[in-house]
Amino acid sequence: MTVQIGFLVNPIAGMGGRVGLKGTDGVLKKAIMLGAKTVAPQKAEEMLREFCAISSNHDDLHWITCGGDMGNSELEAVGIKNKQVIYSPSGNTTSADDTKNVCKKLLEHHIDLLIFCGGDGTARDIFTIIDKKIPLLGIPAGVKMHSGVFGINTIATAKMLHEFINKRLTIGDAEIIDLDEELYRKGEWQIRLFGAGKGIVEPTYIQVGKAYFESVSDEEVKDELAEHINDELEKYPDWLFLFCSGGTIDYIAKKLNIQHTLLGIDAIYQKQLVGRDVNEEQILTLLKKYPKMKILLSPIGAQGFILGRGNLQLSPLVINKIGIDNIIVVATPSKLMHTPVLRVDTGDKKLDHLFASQGYLMVVIGYRLSRVVKLQTNSF
Repeated sequence: MTVQIGFLVNPIAGMGGRVGLKGTDGVLKKAIMLGAKTVAPQKAEEMLREFCAISSNHDDLHWITCGGDMGNSELEAVGIKNKQVIYSPSGNTTSADDTKNVCKKLLEHHIDLLIFCGGDGTARDIFTIIDKKIPLLGIPAGVKMHSGVFGINTIATAKMLHEFINKRLTIGDAEIIDLDEELYRKGEWQIRLFGAGKGIVEPTYIQVGKAYFESVSDEEVKDELAEHINDELEKYPDWLFLFCSGGTIDYIAKKLNIQHTLLGIDAIYQKQLVGRDVNEEQILTLLKKYPKMKILLSPIGAQGFILGRGNLQLSPLVINKIGIDNIIVVATPSKLMHTPVLRVDTGDKKLDHLFASQGYLMVVIGYRLSRVVKLQTNSF
């Protein structure tokens, strides 16, 4: 029996990440001016290639898609021929309206599953039209991905598709999360439940929504983490530290009287701010002046991502220059209780494999106290 798969790519998704814009909604022209490159088409192709490699009966699938980089080009690139183009964008640059128009067309067909490549903004636009009529599966390619319809990476998404068409996975409710990008760029985290759609139920490969774990004891632990990082700053006075996003690192920075961008990356040298909300190009420039650099990260609660979600400024080029041995991960014990693995999705297979070869990372959970946590990458 033929399975009907809707396939939609948002070509501009994630372009604002490496240039430090924390998203692409409303700032595409600025992102391009800053040198942003497309990432979603490559992510989509990566998922398709992996799926074709593990699935022996993908010829039984009928792909219903869009013209150009919104789906057809990626399917052609991997040799999938059993496809139908039902919509083509009118201009060279796609928009949210294109995504919604595609979804209106898809509702006219008997779609078993809609696979899309993008971020939370794409998921929101799709849900606006699709609602619960078609189950969704997201290929993560945006800057922000907190909705519960995304595979944790491209390989996981391919495996989920394979399992779904072989009727080994079921459909259930999935949260669609909406984040105000304009406020996000100003350092404000205003997130809301946009709706409950349909997604694939698979606890290993599907990511869950971001979770927060705050308590009085956590505050005491964060004080210890701040003391630990203060020792690191004093131990390495000639090193530049990149303080990344997140509430734990923001707490540490404030405790050390350091100005910090809650949802960005700041450069700290000898406890002084030398670069605020830096993007990939600015980090590479700083590396010329400060060749010795460390990265301070904290995992996203429940999801476990330390790289590849919300900090695309830390590109493979940046990470390779700094070195994975110079990454410091901090977290409270209560957060790690709900975050059994640390996840890395750099977009570079060789770099992901380098992380995977380590198997584990040491996570600082208190003053001079660390815990070994398993690593999971796009190479598993």
